Amino acid sequence: MFENLSEKLQRVFKNLRGEGKLTAENMEEALREIRVALLEADVHFRVVKQLIANVKEKAMGEEVLTALSPTQQVVKIVRDELIKILGTHQSKLRFANEPPTAILIVGLQGSGKTTSTGKLARHLSKTGHSPLMVSVDVYRPAARQQLSVLGRDLKLPVYAGAPDEKDPLELARSARREAVQTGRDLVLVDTAGRLHIDDQLMEELQRLKEHLNPTEILFVADAMTGQDAVKSADEFHKRLGITGVILTKMDGDARGGAALSIRTVTGQPLKYIGTGEKMDAIEPFHPDRTASRILGMGDVLSFIEKVEENIDQKQAEEMQRKLIENEFTLDDFRNQIKQLKKLGPLESILGMMPQVGILKDLKNVKVDENEISRIVAIIDSMTPHERANHMIVNGSRRRRIAKGSGTSVQDVNNLLKQYAQARKMMKTFSGGFMGKKLGKLKLPFLEQQ
Repeated sequence: MFENLSEKLQRVFKNLRGEGKLTAENMEEALREIRVALLEADVHFRVVKQLIANVKEKAMGEEVLTALSPTQQVVKIVRDELIKILGTHQSKLRFANEPPTAILIVGLQGSGKTTSTGKLARHLSKTGHSPLMVSVDVYRPAARQQLSVLGRDLKLPVYAGAPDEKDPLELARSARREAVQTGRDLVLVDTAGRLHIDDQLMEELQRLKEHLNPTEILFVADAMTGQDAVKSADEFHKRLGITGVILTKMDGDARGGAALSIRTVTGQPLKYIGTGEKMDAIEPFHPDRTASRILGMGDVLSFIEKVEENIDQKQAEEMQRKLIENEFTLDDFRNQIKQLKKLGPLESILGMMPQVGILKDLKNVKVDENEISRIVAIIDSMTPHERANHMIVNGSRRRRIAKGSGTSVQDVNNLLKQYAQARKMMKTFSGGFMGKKLGKLKLPFLEQQ
């Protein structure tokens, strides 16, 4: 996400550093380039105007122009202004004093409301809540069934109601009664959508709001639609009073205009972003971390949180011991890859790394997810003895492994070569030379563009 904007802004700052000395003239040129970069990223013109004016006021002062590292100060000013536009601080969900809390999920048809309801329910269940989902979309064929299927896959409850129930309000009320009776502290209400905003839709949502008294009305917007998403969010807010936004498909939006515009235009915060198709691909929105990613500074805090959530601490400690004692086998190599996949799409993970030093070329790295599956298949086709001692894998064994995994002998050879390299490199990491060696490590599923 934000790839295009990030690349252009980093180029602006690189050009500024190349000037040697910051002057009013080259600062004006930099501001023009920043303005163009933001507009090309589909950021709302009002937001661009506000940001440029604020940056200009702070960056053109004598204190910045004569500073020892003026470009760094300009970067800091731009980052601070981006954070202001994005929301200053993380906006968390509000919960009712007496459960169950009702949360309305609203938006236009096709924006991803039902999937976002499931993702949010899963996320909240992982943070100590016990959600109950209900679909009150009585118009779209199989809409309620779709949520039931998601609930079954997630192993989370969905209130189905009577198949012939046609009253959205009665469905929502019944779901809330069910939540009270079963001790659920949250009711997530997946509402109906339309291809456009109309009075019938708004009247229905208004009734739900009046009778459920939700603490949150979350508007689901498709980031790929850019300023159309911002416009729809604004209209929903004016007519319904939304309390926040879930922006979906952020992983496919290289521009980021909707994310940068939505708070200024609607006055309501961006609360969650969808970062992929899988049900765990949703994360709370952090303005400061997002601003850092846009400027190529990475998002190490989010990376650490993902690792803590998905990686087993005992397994990690055991792996460290094996590395130190040179016991890192192909079984361990496979397990490490599987653990890495738990963190989500690897390109998204690489995007969290700061684009500096030995990591500066990570933005050019493309991940071949199919190659990861081939590696696992090859290792799974080996015997336990072969996985424990790769040195015994001779020519005939390689042919058998290739046939068993549906790959070629060359694929097996490449894997063994990469494993030997990774084993040697990881042993070096454990000795404290990680910084020097990381840039030389080449894994088969990472391809430099």
